[in-house]
Amino acid sequence: MAQPETSNADITVFDRHRIKHNRERARATFEQYDFLYEWSRKNLADRLLDINRTFENTVNIGSRCPITKHDKIENVLTLDLCDAPLSDINGHYVQADEEFLPLKPQSCNLIISNLNLHFVNDLPGALLQIKNALKRDGLFIASILGGETLHELRQTFTETEIEMYQGISPRIAPFADKAQMGDLLQRAGFALPVVDSDIITVTYDHIFKLMHDLRGMGENNAISARQKTPSQRQFFMNAAQRYQENHAESDGRIPASFEVIFLLGWAPHESQQKPLRPGSAEHSLAEALNTTEIKTGEKTTP
Repeated sequence: MAQPETSNADITVFDRHRIKHNRERARATFEQYDFLYEWSRKNLADRLLDINRTFENTVNIGSRCPITKHDKIENVLTLDLCDAPLSDINGHYVQADEEFLPLKPQSCNLIISNLNLHFVNDLPGALLQIKNALKRDGLFIASILGGETLHELRQTFTETEIEMYQGISPRIAPFADKAQMGDLLQRAGFALPVVDSDIITVTYDHIFKLMHDLRGMGENNAISARQKTPSQRQFFMNAAQRYQENHAESDGRIPASFEVIFLLGWAPHESQQKPLRPGSAEHSLAEALNTTEIKTGEKTTP
C-alpha cells in the first residue's frame, strides 16, 4: 500500500474521532437529512456529463451521497471514516481516513468528493495526496462547504457568548472561501483549476430545528478546541431569541445559509492546454479596442 504524501503540517483544528462519532450517530436516519448532499451530488453528476470522457477507475472520498452510478464512471471505490457507508453505494467500500488516503500513485482516473473535505485538518496535504493518486490527465471534482456557510448561526452564537460570558468558544467550523480553494488547488499542482460556488438558503421554524438537522447530517461541532461541557440551557434560549430578532424573515422563519464550493482540477499532462507566455500575443489589446497603446512611463498629450 502506498505511503501518503502530506505537507507534514501539525494542524489539529478538528477532532477526527469526534467527526467519526458524529457520522456514525447519523447513519441510521441520515437519508432524512441528506437534502444538501443530494443537491450537491446531482450538481457534481451534471458537471461530469459535460466532460467527454469515460473514467475507468473512480474513487469517492466520503460515503454521504457519493456518485457511484453514472454513465461516465466505472469500477467505483468509496472511502470513508465510518465502519460502514452512510448511503447506499454501488461498488466497493473501504474504511479509510481522508487525511491518509490508501491510494497508490497514479492509480485513479477520477476522484470525487461530495461535501466531505471541509473537516480535514491538513487540507493542502489531502489535495496533494489526491493529485498524486490520479493518473496523468486524471480528474478531481469535488464540493466542499465554503466560508459563508452558517454565517447567521456563527454571528448569533458569538454575540450571545460575548453577552453572557464576555468571551467566545469555537462552535462553527472555519471554512475556506473560493479564493483560498483556488490557491490550494494550484499549490497542490492541479492543472486547469476551476472554482465556483452557490449559496443554498434553508429556512426553519427556529434555531433548534436547524441544530437538529445539523446533527442528522453528522455536521455538528467537531472542533478540537470546542467547549467539552454542555452549554447552559439559557444560552440556547438567548441564542434562539437573538437569531429570531436579527435574521427572521417576514413569515417568522429563520434562514440558514450553506455555501457549496465546487472544485475541478486535472493531474498535469503534456496534451493539456497551456497559457501563453507573457509577451507572446500577436496582436495587442490596443489594436483589438482600436485605440492607441501607451507604454509604461509615457505621457499623453492634451
